Amino acid sequence: MVALSISACGQLVSNAKKEFADDVTATILESNDPETIKKGVPAYLILISSMVKGDPDNPDLLEAGAQLYGAYASSFTDSQESKKALAETAFSYASHAMCVRNAKFCDVKSISYFEYETLLLEVDKADANHLFIFASSWAGLIEATSSDWNSIAELPKVKASIQRVIDIDETVSNGNAHLYMAVLETLLPPSLGGKPDLAKKHFDRAIELSNNTNLMAKVLYAEKYARLLFERELHDELLNQVMAADIGPKDQTLINTLAKQKAKELLLVADDYF
Repeated sequence: MVALSISACGQLVSNAKKEFADDVTATILESNDPETIKKGVPAYLILISSMVKGDPDNPDLLEAGAQLYGAYASSFTDSQESKKALAETAFSYASHAMCVRNAKFCDVKSISYFEYETLLLEVDKADANHLFIFASSWAGLIEATSSDWNSIAELPKVKASIQRVIDIDETVSNGNAHLYMAVLETLLPPSLGGKPDLAKKHFDRAIELSNNTNLMAKVLYAEKYARLLFERELHDELLNQVMAADIGPKDQTLINTLAKQKAKELLLVADDYF
């Protein structure tokens, strides 16, 4: 009975940590003040890291930390060094969470692409969100270390991961798996192997799955696709739609606020670009 009580107490603490992390994430996502978030979140990054240190094999807590670190790295950090450090932490947490859930994922960087493709087939719909957190953290790390060709060489595995998410549950994260794939397909121009036509399909699907509320999808559509192909009319149409749109669902307030800011910036320099 004592052993059972201790076990139950430990589970209660773990659940409380996850609930706290979830509440922090929700509060951040619902904010309409990016500047305050930028100043305030670093304290929570330290706090979540301390929670992970005390419960290092809690996959839910690790994933919450990965998402928070990854979001801050991509949207708020002021230096490349900081972006790299934050992205490394995000990937470390996300990869360890996948390892805890499935030991075969503990060393995916060392296996061949074909072995990794086979491993991905073991991931089913129930684990689609876990795989997406892992893949998006990996993509964030590659972006932060893009000057390292060894890092770039890992992109095929990231794309395979995101494609697997799309195959088993494309609705994960409000359709953002399609958005990630769209951006990856626009990293290179068509002459160098880029696939803008495929990217366009993914952008359109991401917007459709979000019921037209994912304003960042439209901003990236304009920035990554329309600019790549010098389609000024599409570029301006997408960005003006963002500027005219409502802020959207409560849990998209922050990202859509950032999207509106980015849209305004892109429109201001459009004449110079085109």
